[in-house]
Amino acid sequence: MLGLLAATGSVALAAVVGRAAAPAARLAPVAAAATCAALVASPLFGGSVVNGEVLGLPFVLAGAAAALRAVSRSSVGWAVAAGAAAVSAALVKQSLVDVFLLGLVLLAVHRRRLGGRAVVRLLGAALGGVLLVLVPVAAATAALGTDLVDLFRAVVVFRGEAAEVISRSAPATTTDRLGGVLLALLGSLAPLVAVVLALVVRRPARLRASVPDLRWPAAALVAWELLVVHLGGSYWLHYLMGLVPGMVLLAAAAAQRADVVGARLRRAVLVSYAGLGLSTVVALGWIVVDPYERPEEPAIAYLTEHVRPGDTGLVAFGAANIAREAGLDSDYPHLWSLPVRVLDPRLRELAHLLASDDRPTWVVTVGRSLGTWGVDPAAAAPYLREHYEERATTGRFTIYHVLEES
Repeated sequence: MLGLLAATGSVALAAVVGRAAAPAARLAPVAAAATCAALVASPLFGGSVVNGEVLGLPFVLAGAAAALRAVSRSSVGWAVAAGAAAVSAALVKQSLVDVFLLGLVLLAVHRRRLGGRAVVRLLGAALGGVLLVLVPVAAATAALGTDLVDLFRAVVVFRGEAAEVISRSAPATTTDRLGGVLLALLGSLAPLVAVVLALVVRRPARLRASVPDLRWPAAALVAWELLVVHLGGSYWLHYLMGLVPGMVLLAAAAAQRADVVGARLRRAVLVSYAGLGLSTVVALGWIVVDPYERPEEPAIAYLTEHVRPGDTGLVAFGAANIAREAGLDSDYPHLWSLPVRVLDPRLRELAHLLASDDRPTWVVTVGRSLGTWGVDPAAAAPYLREHYEERATTGRFTIYHVLEES
């Protein structure tokens, strides 16, 4: 339900962006909303799952609309809204800083029209909007017992450390996923749409003095979002969802030039959008006929049948949904694979747990051992052999149960 609300809300907000960008162009809201809808719905952009990019997208588009209105009207109120939306998006996922970038580019491009004082006033108002959200969130976080310094490390510092580990230790499978992401991007036909829209945006726009020209802001946003996809490292399909705001802004920039586009270029735009829509429909149809394989399901089914009240467990490493669906709590703090590789790569914490009297009842491994890229299993592997017996193999997962005498 959250995913549905985020997706449909994003389409509506994309229309608002289109209207703010080109108030005189009747098709501007339709073009922006259609761009958003086709990409958000596409499984090639990870649209079949709820992810951080989808949940953060409404905040990004709301912030973009507010930033456009703030610059066009020199409005302090809209600047406050833009700052609040900008930090809300970044709080959903730390790479979603699109609104901050968009706001800075808009102010840089239109600083002469606005004047220095107005620019400073808008920046101050945006900062106020950031604090309006950030201060209560930080206070609530502290009240719940989370140290703010540790939170900063988890949200910001950890991502840099994780990127370093991925670049140093990731196997060829990561490179293969990069190829898959590139193929999905090409298959979506989003690059074709972007190229055609870029041809439109090259033309000069006939805009009222108060309406910001989105040529350079759209280009900056698309470039930033492509960089984020690349720097993500793991190359999951849902990274591509981060390209949606830039594509929406590019569509809005093209709509600003609707009255200066020739017939040939209009046909090219229509053909590219028809291809975009067809790609989404075909991808959705394919997912209906051949749904994504969920390799965790057999392991979940086995554990659900055999787990007893009071049992604990862990999945080494990742696929923590197995433990969750089976009702298994874990005393090992690193539930997903990347935190293990960054924070416990020699598995000393895990070894200490497996050697203790509080060792988990169940251990699920990917493959038949604790070994994986970026991890040295030497410290923990002997305790797995000493205290556990293999109970089942379900697809790629091996399920171990603690020995009775342990």
